[in-house]
Amino acid sequence: MKKSFLIVVDMQNDFIDGSLGSAEAQAIVSPAADLIRKKRAEGYEVIATLDTHTDEYLSTREGKYLPVEHCIKGSEGWQLNPEIKDALEEALTLEKPTFGSVKLPGIVAERAGGDPAPVIELLGLCTDICVVSNAMLLKAAFPEADLRVHAACCAGVTPQKHEAALETMRSCQIDII
Repeated sequence: MKKSFLIVVDMQNDFIDGSLGSAEAQAIVSPAADLIRKKRAEGYEVIATLDTHTDEYLSTREGKYLPVEHCIKGSEGWQLNPEIKDALEEALTLEKPTFGSVKLPGIVAERAGGDPAPVIELLGLCTDICVVSNAMLLKAAFPEADLRVHAACCAGVTPQKHEAALETMRSCQIDII
């Protein structure tokens, strides 16, 4: 049986109802929590990423382009949404200082036991920044993997950017479900 993973991208308070929150992000919380529980029950290993910045965020390159403090380590905004945290249970969490986690493919490879084509599914925030970045890193590392993104459990900065990111991922042979 193939090893299967669900990657939960940045379901943190600041992206849901905090400094960078949106109605679209708030709307996916319960469906995402339900999907996390369903995939756990199906035997998927769940890994969650955490966008993680320091107090010096505004002086970073990202902070210059997006001058809104968010996900400052230890802050309420950095914390996982409570409903998502409950669904994750004891899932591995991985802090990342930028859009995509360069460590994520190695962790998946190690936990997949050398399988070059595991099943990898993603959900989370924001579709057009961190979800697409992590999906592309995983696609590059696992070109033969069954790589899927749950569109209804993702939200972008805007609905238009969400759709554009989904189309970009489709173009790169990532299944949008």
